[in-house]
Amino acid sequence: MNTQITATPKLFIGIDIHKRSWKVHCATDLSSGKTFSMQPHAELLLEYVTKHYPAYEVSTAYEAGCCGYHAHRCFVSYGWRSLVVNPADIFRKGKERHTKTDRIDAQLIARELKDDRLSSICVPDKCREQLRSLFRRRNDLVKDMRQIKSYIKMQLLYYGISIPQDLDNDHWSHKFRDWVDSLDFEYDTGNEVLRSRMRSFRFIDQEFRDVSTLLRRYTKIHFKKDYMLLRSIPGIGPIVASGILSELGDLRRFKNIKHLAGYVGLAPGIYQSGDTVRHTGVSMRAHRLIRSYFIEASWQAIRTDPVMQGYYRKHHGKNVKSVIVKVARKLLSRTLAVIKTETPYVIGVLE
Repeated sequence: MNTQITATPKLFIGIDIHKRSWKVHCATDLSSGKTFSMQPHAELLLEYVTKHYPAYEVSTAYEAGCCGYHAHRCFVSYGWRSLVVNPADIFRKGKERHTKTDRIDAQLIARELKDDRLSSICVPDKCREQLRSLFRRRNDLVKDMRQIKSYIKMQLLYYGISIPQDLDNDHWSHKFRDWVDSLDFEYDTGNEVLRSRMRSFRFIDQEFRDVSTLLRRYTKIHFKKDYMLLRSIPGIGPIVASGILSELGDLRRFKNIKHLAGYVGLAPGIYQSGDTVRHTGVSMRAHRLIRSYFIEASWQAIRTDPVMQGYYRKHHGKNVKSVIVKVARKLLSRTLAVIKTETPYVIGVLE
């Protein structure tokens, strides 16, 4: 009796990706498959699949991490279905939560992929991905700037040098910098340490300014329409707008404000058991960088927009942190609205 194939065989590949090697688990729709290690090159996996699983419908998945999306783009170019997943979305049974190896991780990913319980994160295109890198470079420079300022002030404090009251603020004016340059310690070694730190400060300061300028320029060039829509909202400045467009991608992909607030981390958490209901504040799962930018932008919004001022005063008297989170969520709602309607925000219009 001749047998005929009535359905396309399916192959599910879970990959635990690392810099020097991949741990791969291949499972089919009929068998649990096998696990093996390989060099970290997508073309080698293609050769293996072509040799051992010809004519199979291939699905792959791996955890988002330091290796980025290069492997994903290669798999897609092979005609495979590829998912890049959040590690927190991979379900682990009780015992599996206490045992972690690369082999087990690859098997879990393949199992969840086979059972169709995985969903991919949004993979940005290369233009947006590299703009995101520029935005994150700026944030790295902010941290470096904060650190070098602390080192300089620490040295002054250590040697008992008081900063003049009119110069003692977070903004380091040219007058303050000239005052630091004019300081003279008893020995040259103290002077050289301070001069070295001031050179580092000036280098980081210039890098910060240059990167900020490039970030604004490239955002205007590649995403001008959405950039100008976001800039119409009080509190959303050039850097915040650039961060939103690079980190969150196209906001039109979010179904509603609840979906977007959950992604950013401005959705309220709740715990309920029987008659016990407790609000746990904002969600722990968040895009922490963008959430912090929205919190900062909210303080600016309540200074410049009468509607936001009224909303803030309406809740005045409560915990300041919880009130500003409410304002940030309202600002986030405006952000989604102007992009979806493609209509600039008009200050003072009641919502």
